[in-house]
Amino acid sequence: MKIKIVNSSHHSLPEYATPYSAGMDLRANIEAPIVLKPLERRLVPTGISIELPEGYEAQIRPRSGLAIKHGISLVNTPGTIDADYRGEIRVILVNLSNEDFLINDGERICQMVIARHEHVQWEAVDKLNESERGSGGFGHTGTK
Repeated sequence: MKIKIVNSSHHSLPEYATPYSAGMDLRANIEAPIVLKPLERRLVPTGISIELPEGYEAQIRPRSGLAIKHGISLVNTPGTIDADYRGEIRVILVNLSNEDFLINDGERICQMVIARHEHVQWEAVDKLNESERGSGGFGHTGTK
């Protein structure tokens, strides 16, 4: 599938790191480094805009390396880029560690996964069909 992309940054286009990667790394496109303080969140631009086909979304997800090594994640994860959005993709990073984190221009800050989705039509009913689980919620199936 081909997707239209506008790259207003000076970095290369997003690409898959390995042949079986699900996500492509997105890079910070900033004029000056950003210091992300503990528990601070910042909107970080990537310099790219995309045009997805109808029925697809781009999911913006944390990078596992940044999470385990530095406590960096996304506030709303996965973030969704809808097919009709044409603006620049910007990422809400959060520092969940106890130390400052320096974001440099070109740093890989998140992953983008392109995913198909469905639209539904609701059918209002008075009762749902029974299931083995029923209304059992969090922890209902045990901890083992």
